[in-house]
Amino acid sequence: MNRKTWVLPVTVGILAPVLAGCGGSDSGDGGGKPIVVGTTDTYEKNADAPAPLDPAYAYDASLWNVLRQTVQSLVRVPKGGGEPEPDAAKSCKFEGTGGLVYTCQMRDGLQFPDGTAITSKDVEYSIQRSLDIESDSGVVGLLAGIKSMETPNDKTITFRLSSADATLPYKLATPAAGIVERKLYAPKKLRNGFVLDGSGPYTMKAEAKGDAMTKVVFTHNPKYKGSLTVKNDKVELKPYASAQAMGKALVRGDVDVINGKFDPQQVQEFTDDPPEHVQFLEMQGLETHYIIFDTANPATNKPVRQAVSQLIDRGEIASKVYAPTAEPLYSLVPASISGHTNSFFNKYGDPDVAKARNILEKAGVSTPVKFDMYYSEEHYGPANKQEFELIQKQLNSSGLFDVTLKDVASWTKYRADGQKGKYPAYAMAWAPDFPDADNYVAPFLDKDNFLSSPYSNGEIRNTLIPRSRRASDRADATGDLEKIQDLVADDVPVVPMWQGKQYVGARDDITGAEWSLSTSTDLQLWELGRGVSG
Repeated sequence: MNRKTWVLPVTVGILAPVLAGCGGSDSGDGGGKPIVVGTTDTYEKNADAPAPLDPAYAYDASLWNVLRQTVQSLVRVPKGGGEPEPDAAKSCKFEGTGGLVYTCQMRDGLQFPDGTAITSKDVEYSIQRSLDIESDSGVVGLLAGIKSMETPNDKTITFRLSSADATLPYKLATPAAGIVERKLYAPKKLRNGFVLDGSGPYTMKAEAKGDAMTKVVFTHNPKYKGSLTVKNDKVELKPYASAQAMGKALVRGDVDVINGKFDPQQVQEFTDDPPEHVQFLEMQGLETHYIIFDTANPATNKPVRQAVSQLIDRGEIASKVYAPTAEPLYSLVPASISGHTNSFFNKYGDPDVAKARNILEKAGVSTPVKFDMYYSEEHYGPANKQEFELIQKQLNSSGLFDVTLKDVASWTKYRADGQKGKYPAYAMAWAPDFPDADNYVAPFLDKDNFLSSPYSNGEIRNTLIPRSRRASDRADATGDLEKIQDLVADDVPVVPMWQGKQYVGARDDITGAEWSLSTSTDLQLWELGRGVSG
């Protein structure tokens, strides 16, 4: 999933206590005036992605941030992080000692916005629908471990797994396991267009121009029952074409909150000299950025990929392009997640042309190696272009490569063509579905991965991932996770590049801005309220 970069200077969002409640409004929203949130995220549909908001299809951070406001799941990751807590459920637990059976008891009085009662059968229907549709977005991989479901009564659902998976509660907290109404969502067919219905904290209505959403209006859902307290009555989400345009709208007061992909220079300016009546917050981020290789393409065979890894200077990229918003990354798993190890640095060390030449000569690869490398400035911002121009310079100046860069304007096309193997190498960012090392490993390497990658390592898929998931204490999975990262550093299906911080800007009469984005870049609009300007 392009799933999605964003720590307060005093880490308020990490250390503050978690508040829980049952739905209901505590808005203080200025007499019904909506809170307007600007974003650089884009929301599009096309022939390859006609149903971008269907939970059985959506697997993109920006789209999930729309779904999370509207579609309810059995459990939800608390706003400060940690293990999932009940939402549509009132309790969930693993049964027995094998980690193969997980049972949830649902809350009383759950309803869809139209008043239709929600039962365990609706949960079963929704998840089975995703499994049956098995969309090519790769989102079904999150649910693939569910072998069967049982609903002995209207309030109980039991999941039986094909193999033990301690991360199942996190997966059930994602929109992939969102509860949908069967009369609106056909059993084996995606629901096309910019429509979305669920039992979450908001109802949603989209405005669109052509194949792109231009505004999303979220209105508090009075039928919502769950663990969240909704602190406003209405939020409008407005996409902007650039971070600069979005920032200017905040300064003018046209929007109340901004988030998304900020330009590094813009971050520096907001940090050094915050505009009047604007608060600018730096937040812990778990978004990671990579170069993805088509391992089936002869132009990017294993020695070539290893030589690229030997030449890339992440420190130069982080300091020259992304400072102060990023740190170099040397593994699939980011540094702040348990199980991380610096596998790429351990194997390749500092950039070295002689070592890269030796890798290619030993494999009999003729130089300069020619291939195209793709990126999307439209989606990732101007810094993405600067990053890949610097990567191109690092590779080509060695005399070992002749890399040509190609920019793709449409994110939807870019995402689809990458999955179809049309790019030898391309840029991709990942914002986790949940904050666990498994979610930086399986989506890239397991069967039905979100990249649709031809790379397959039997030891990783058949032994290391399944065994790591059996560890209910996630620290016990460290050995297997480190082995996976070492194998990736040797095979190089991806090259980790950098790990980003994330930021939120808000007018000073807005409350809850520090909670409005989780470390996993999950948008939490229900935390926003309107207070008194300072």
